[in-house]
Amino acid sequence: MDCPICGSDDIEILNSKQKTTKKKYTEEYLLKCGECGHVYKNVISLKKPRPYRLIISEQDKSHKTTIDLSPSDELQTGDTLLTELGQVEVTSIEVGDKRVEKSKLEDVDTIWASSVEIPARIGFSVDLHGDVDSYKLDLERDFEIAPGDVVKIENHIVKVFAKAGVIKRVYSKPVRFNSYDYDLTKYIFKKTKKSD
Repeated sequence: MDCPICGSDDIEILNSKQKTTKKKYTEEYLLKCGECGHVYKNVISLKKPRPYRLIISEQDKSHKTTIDLSPSDELQTGDTLLTELGQVEVTSIEVGDKRVEKSKLEDVDTIWASSVEIPARIGFSVDLHGDVDSYKLDLERDFEIAPGDVVKIENHIVKVFAKAGVIKRVYSKPVRFNSYDYDLTKYIFKKTKKSD
């Protein structure tokens, strides 16, 4: 809403009105530029919010719900939405029979998202010279495993690196240390043992 005369964004709202019809709502503003004093009107017309199908992934479960959004808006992967089930991040957008990175909402059939309010579930493997102990860990999303960290997981002390919110699996090898930076044992969700 920059001033059409001087381009300043120092704007004062003198008055505003809202009109609503079945399909649209309109906001009309009477504005005054703080820089040059010019008084002018600006009208914003938007389509009324409507429900969109939303599928939210939470670890091994999916929840089907809807979210009311304005068809005039644009949506892209990575956007964050506040839903009745909490905050989610858009992971995919379905338009017709295609998955797209970005779309006007009026074209969207389904929004796919994952919850950002639950722990990140990651895989963690310990290579035991041919045998592999595999774990699933539930970690806080900002939990960071830095390069060179030495960690304990059950009876293994290993050297690893990664950030929990952006990885799917951590690979590690045992080291001969008795001390470690932190113990991940309490975060184990599931354990499997694999052999080559």
